[in-house]
Amino acid sequence: MKHVASLACFSALLALSSPSPAQDYSARVARVLKTTPLIDGHNDWPEVLREREGDARWTMDLRQGLDKRPTPYNTDIARLRRGMVGGQFWSVYVSADLPGLEQVKDTLEQIDLVRDIVARYPQDFALARTADDVRRIHHEGKIASMIGVEGGGQIDESLSVLRAYRALGAGYLTLTHSRTIEWADSATDDPKHDGLTPFGEEVVHELNRLGMLVDLSHVSEATMRDALRVTKAPVIFSHSSARALDDHPRDVSDDMLKLVAANGGVVMVNYAPAYVSDAYRRWSADRAAEKTRLNAPPFGGLLIGQPEKAAAALAAWEKAHPAPKVTLAQVADHIEHIAKIAGVDHVGIGSDFDGVGNDLPEGLEDVSTYPALLAELMRRGWSDADIAKLAGENVLRVMAQAEKVAAGMAGELPATKPITAAQQE
Repeated sequence: MKHVASLACFSALLALSSPSPAQDYSARVARVLKTTPLIDGHNDWPEVLREREGDARWTMDLRQGLDKRPTPYNTDIARLRRGMVGGQFWSVYVSADLPGLEQVKDTLEQIDLVRDIVARYPQDFALARTADDVRRIHHEGKIASMIGVEGGGQIDESLSVLRAYRALGAGYLTLTHSRTIEWADSATDDPKHDGLTPFGEEVVHELNRLGMLVDLSHVSEATMRDALRVTKAPVIFSHSSARALDDHPRDVSDDMLKLVAANGGVVMVNYAPAYVSDAYRRWSADRAAEKTRLNAPPFGGLLIGQPEKAAAALAAWEKAHPAPKVTLAQVADHIEHIAKIAGVDHVGIGSDFDGVGNDLPEGLEDVSTYPALLAELMRRGWSDADIAKLAGENVLRVMAQAEKVAAGMAGELPATKPITAAQQE
C-alpha cells in the first residue's frame, strides 16, 4: 500500500512538471485574443493585389483560396479568421523609384483599394482610425483595418498631401522606404543628410499634430535618432527585427531599442528571412553576387545574353548552396530579445506578409499562423498578460498616446509653407 501511495504521489508530481499539452496553449491563445485584438503592423496584400491582378482586384473573390493561386498569396479572409486577426495595418506601398507625383497617384489608388475591400466585405472588415475604434470593431467580431503609408517619398515633399492621406484614413507614415529621399536617410541607401533635414523634422511634427504614427522601419539609425529627438508621441517600427540577432540595417540595434523604450514606442517584429536569420542574410547576399556574376547587364556576366544558361547555372548554384532554414522559433527569439532589452511593453508583431513572397519562416507561412507563434512564446514561459501586450495592447497604447498628443496640439495651425530641398541647403 505504501508503494502504491508513493507511486501515485510520483505520478502527480510528474504530471505537474510535464509540459502542458498543445491544446492548452491553443485555448490560452484563444482566451487572450478574445479580449485583446491581435494587431499586425504591416501586410502588403493590397499592393500585391494591384501588382498581380490589375483591374480584377476590384471584383475578385478575396474570401478564400488565394493560397491556391499560381503564385500563392499569404492572405485571404478565411485565413485571417483562422489566424484570429483582430486588427491590421494594410500597407499602401508604392515603389520609391517612381517620380513623386506618380507615387502620390499610386498611393491614392492603394488607399482606395483598401477602402474598397472594407466596403465589399463589411461582415469581416471595418475601417479604424483610433485605438477605441480598434477595440469596438474587434468586439463586433470584425477585423479593424488601418492604413500605413510605406515611404516618405509618397508625400512628394508636401504636407498638404500628408494631410490628405490622413483625411482618407492613413494611420502611419514610414519616413523612408529603400531609398534616401530629399529629407530623410534610408537604412538601405547611401546617406545624404545624416538623418532628418529641417523639413524632415517638420514632417514628424505634422505627424504628431495629425495623430499619425511615426514609423521608423526602413530608416537609417541617424534618422531614427533625429525622429526620436523631435517626436512628441511614441513611435513604431511597423516591421523590423532585432539587429543583435541579425546584423541587417533594417533591424533595430540594442542602443536604439533602449531609446524606443524611453520614448514609449513599440518594435513590431518582421518575418522576412533576411531580417530574422544572419545566416540567411549572408546566403542571400552570396546568391545576389552569383546572379550578378552570371548575368550582369549591360556588359558583364559570364553568361550575359544567354538567359536560359544563366538561369540553369543559378539553379545549380542554389542546389549546391541551399538556403539556410529559417523558423518560427527564430522569430520568437527576436521577440524575446526585444522584450529583454526594451521591455515587454515595447514589442509587437509586424509580419510583412505578402511583402516578401512565399519564402517565409517554417511555421509562419501565412496569416493563419499567428496563434502558433503566440503558443511558442507561452511554451517559453510568457504569461497571458504579456502575450496580450505583444498581440495588441502595446500598439493600442501607442495609438492612444499619439491621439492624446494630437489633442494637445489641436490649437496649432497646419504648416502652409513646406521647406523645399533647395531651401534646406
